[in-house]
Amino acid sequence: MKKLRWQFLVVALTLIVVAVLILTQQQPAVNPILPKPASGGIYTEALVGSFGRLNPMLDLNNPADREVDRLIFSSLLKFDSQGVPQPDLAESWGVSADGKIYNVTLRSNAIWDDGTPVTSDDVLFTLNLLRSQGSAFSSDVRTLWDGVQITRLNDKNIKFVLSEPFVPFLDYLTFGVLPKHLLESVAENQLDSSGFNLAPVGSGPYKFDHLTIENGKIAGVVLTASKSYYGQVPYISQIVFRYYPNSLAAVSAYQSGEVLGISEITQDALPSALQATSLALYSSRMPSLTMIFLNLGDKSLPFFQDKNVRNALMLGLNRQWIVDKILQGQGILANSPILPGTWAYYGGTTQIGFDPDAAAAELMKAGYVLPANGTVRAKDNVNLAFTLVYPDDGLHTQIAKLIQQNWVAIGADVTLKAVPYSSIISDYLTPRTYQAVLADLDLTRSYDPDPYPFWHQAEITGGQNYSQWDDRTASEYLEQARVTADSGVRLRLYRNFQVVFANQLPALLLYYPVYTFGVDQKVRGVQGVPLFEPADRFNYISTWFLITKRTLDQTSEPTIQIGLPTSTNP
Repeated sequence: MKKLRWQFLVVALTLIVVAVLILTQQQPAVNPILPKPASGGIYTEALVGSFGRLNPMLDLNNPADREVDRLIFSSLLKFDSQGVPQPDLAESWGVSADGKIYNVTLRSNAIWDDGTPVTSDDVLFTLNLLRSQGSAFSSDVRTLWDGVQITRLNDKNIKFVLSEPFVPFLDYLTFGVLPKHLLESVAENQLDSSGFNLAPVGSGPYKFDHLTIENGKIAGVVLTASKSYYGQVPYISQIVFRYYPNSLAAVSAYQSGEVLGISEITQDALPSALQATSLALYSSRMPSLTMIFLNLGDKSLPFFQDKNVRNALMLGLNRQWIVDKILQGQGILANSPILPGTWAYYGGTTQIGFDPDAAAAELMKAGYVLPANGTVRAKDNVNLAFTLVYPDDGLHTQIAKLIQQNWVAIGADVTLKAVPYSSIISDYLTPRTYQAVLADLDLTRSYDPDPYPFWHQAEITGGQNYSQWDDRTASEYLEQARVTADSGVRLRLYRNFQVVFANQLPALLLYYPVYTFGVDQKVRGVQGVPLFEPADRFNYISTWFLITKRTLDQTSEPTIQIGLPTSTNP
């Protein structure tokens, strides 16, 4: 036994010695060095759309113009991805205790690209254009500003006085400011034809350089980093936009090495984009909500006024199939009328999944039963039958047909009616001449989460409470939240509202659509954050930078892209 123990000991010592030799002979670990941002380079992007006019007063209906304008012009305030206001031209702002007075102070170092200081006069001049009858802004926005008293205190300070407290007012300070000294001689009705729109002067992180012309048409815009920008001067020296008619053409341009980025990758172009291994895709929640409005005010549809029936209809919807199969993953299941990712969103409400059996049980509980040899449920001689209006495009048609299939399976008789998208609001929602409507609620540029216009009792008649939801508790939460400046109190009020909404289901929420854009892996610092409009993807443009290769050499730095890219190879 002693001999055996000595043999085991020798073997153990031998193994230890071998292990030590192996470890000591290994090469020292090489830690990769992350590329450090450095100034320089040209970023070229395929911008889906066409050139119109580079002027923030005129770009509301042209997303391609808005994206370029976002880099050229500044606003008083901007909002981060959570909907929290941040300084832009305004260095600071303050609100009176009664919530009616807003004092704004402009940055002392904010200047226009021609070297002229940005002053209060520029802000007032821009607001006068915004409020004019020829303004491209909606009548609601113009009406709000007509009720605001604006006072110029000095070159850098402005006072706004509201007739009553309105916390979402900060949303309305995101308009792009124009230079008075360059445009005051232009008549309001001639602004859209001014030469300024072809060679704008702004105060943003990039300044206009020149247009590129091909075959007698504007094919692109070239911007140069503004060295006098009051914020962080961008690393990328120049941005070149090239216009393309659609996402497929933009992806093709990337694959051929013409560009480094793609402004928008739509569902039809996604498969091609996924094949480009050097293209990084960024998907972000869009400020939109696709839902089914139910006409709760139509007395001929008593089943819609029954919470159990609404719950059953929600349980009977295969929303995950819509997102996975119809949208090809380009959507997020919706559980709140407040956008996820924002400071006011509450994710603690009950999540309703697809459960046809539970849906049938809910309908039975509500008294809607299947007659002998029948397929449509009824109660008190009223069939569970209604018409679903939907936009006549391909996407909504697929969704409507699936909804019909889902609801027929639980005993509802659903008739589909396709109508032009443009008529959904004017001919059905606004006059309340519908039974159920599949529609998209567009919340673009609605940075404050205030859902008052769509769900408050006061909006039932003549407003945007299209479902005609009449709930006093929910309305009180919404009333208090839009006049309370305390963010903590607002957070609680909106949480309570979302709990009531989830319990009552005044409308059936389907999904939030997703926006996808692509940027070559040479470009670093890009962030895919929730968006309030596509132009928001440039909110952090000053942190973007370019590299051409990565290295594991601890003594060297990654090189910087300097010229216009001719290849997409990393």
